[in-house]
Amino acid sequence: MSDSSIAIAQSLAASQAAATRQTIQTEIVKQQADAEQAVADLLQQGAAQAKAALPAGQGQTVDITA
Repeated sequence: MSDSSIAIAQSLAASQAAATRQTIQTEIVKQQADAEQAVADLLQQGAAQAKAALPAGQGQTVDITA
C-alpha cells in the first residue's frame, strides 16, 4: 500500500470512530433525558395525589341533618 492509501484508510477509520462516538453520546443524552422526564412525571404524580388526599377527619362520617 502506498502512503496515501494508508492515510485514506486511517482517515476513514477515524471518521467512523468519530461517528460511532457521536451516536453513542447522542443515545446517552437521550437516555438521560428520558430518565429525568420519568423522575419529573413521578414527582408530578406524587404532587397530584397529595392534592387529592382529604385532610384528616374529613370523609369519615356523613351529616344527614343538613
